[in-house]
Amino acid sequence: MQGNLFLYNTLTKKKELFSPLNHPHVGLYVCGPTVYGDAHLGHARPAITFDLLFRYLLHLDYKVRYVRNITDVGHLENDADEGEDKVQKKARLEQLEPMEIVQRYTNSYHNNMRELNVLPPGIEPRASGHIIEQIEMVKEILANGYAYEVNGSVYFDVDKYSEKYHYGILSGRILEDMMANTRELEGQDEKRKPWDFALWKKADKDHIMRWPSPWGEGFPGWHIECSAMSSKYLGEQFDIHGGGMDLLFPHHECEIAQSVAWHGKEPAARWMHNNMITINGQKMGKSLGNFITLQELFSGRHILLSKAFSPMTIRFFILQAHYRSTLDFSNEALQAAEKGLERLFSAFRVLQQLKPSDKSTFAVEEFEKKCYEALNDDLNSPVLIAQLFEGVKLFHSMKEGKDGLKEAELQKLVNLFQLFLFDILGLKETNEGAENGVFNSLVDLILDIRLQAKTKKDFQLSDHIRDQLTKLGFEIKDTKDGYEWTRK
Repeated sequence: MQGNLFLYNTLTKKKELFSPLNHPHVGLYVCGPTVYGDAHLGHARPAITFDLLFRYLLHLDYKVRYVRNITDVGHLENDADEGEDKVQKKARLEQLEPMEIVQRYTNSYHNNMRELNVLPPGIEPRASGHIIEQIEMVKEILANGYAYEVNGSVYFDVDKYSEKYHYGILSGRILEDMMANTRELEGQDEKRKPWDFALWKKADKDHIMRWPSPWGEGFPGWHIECSAMSSKYLGEQFDIHGGGMDLLFPHHECEIAQSVAWHGKEPAARWMHNNMITINGQKMGKSLGNFITLQELFSGRHILLSKAFSPMTIRFFILQAHYRSTLDFSNEALQAAEKGLERLFSAFRVLQQLKPSDKSTFAVEEFEKKCYEALNDDLNSPVLIAQLFEGVKLFHSMKEGKDGLKEAELQKLVNLFQLFLFDILGLKETNEGAENGVFNSLVDLILDIRLQAKTKKDFQLSDHIRDQLTKLGFEIKDTKDGYEWTRK
């Protein structure tokens, strides 16, 4: 019933049948956050995207070694090779040690991930804990002729690499176009070419985060970190490398070049990238100053928010869009996600209370097949969610006695809803959600009584219930299937 899993490969630009290099073992590496501030909504999307992948691979009985790194050094301002280290800058502004900043925001990130019900990776390496591995890798790239040293810094020689390999294979960029569109400023940069990138940087006298190396005291370039850590824990070649679309160039492009220059092989068999979350069509990010932190979302303390939204609402909001599509943020979209999620939770409670029938009017196996087909089609979570909502209609129809399922099929449907809604999509009811569920069930009970009164043509009671609920701030809408309600 599970079928074959097809995943989109950014490298080949097509969906491919997933076949691990070493079945049933799967190597998964995902670029984690740079920890110099609170995690924002943009950080939640890759975390939830690859949590969905991780959960589904585990469900398919793969043995997954999931590595997600923490960047705590070497990531300079504007993702460039010049400027101040992002972590060090935050430490200077707050008058703390850089590693105090790292620990504070790593702890905060972990708390946010727990609230979002994101499973922890099996290994979470830090860049600062793998300096030796990075230095050894730089030494090998130098020895192979694909890098050069200048004044204590080491740069990757893109021109030399491009004589034999394709720099731009992942992003589709063409080096000749980069050359034509880049103005060289003689004497203002120690790199031979503007498109070369740092493997190791010499630390100036004010740079706190520094380590000894064969080229003098310095720190690693941003790109070399992931190459060194992924190869240490997953080997020279592994199954899936993931991250946000904003990392595709230059970060992941540089990772490929470094690995090929080091041992002659591309590091990952498949590259997966989630798309961006936007606000009014513009990418959300710290560098643009238009981000909303997860804590602001959970507390409601932001000018764009009308209220606080639960972590599960945020998770559901992200899962409602396919991971490769852009997702535009708005307060209204979060409110819609909140209502939709509660409908699913409420429906599951209804499902658990249903009694078996002597007939079956719903094809449970077809429902199961469609759910698996959605996931197997490149983790199509919105299609899976649409299938679950089809189940919602059935549950209410069964509650009214219009449809039914025999005992074995009913139990299978309960198990399938549990599997897809909670185990794979990773959604869960919190205490607050359970309390809301009781409240919503009471409203449903009252409206069921109203529906029965209408059926018996007791319009006085029916109108009385509607009028009293309206006074309390409820909006009641009669539908062909019964009713819908919202609370102002």
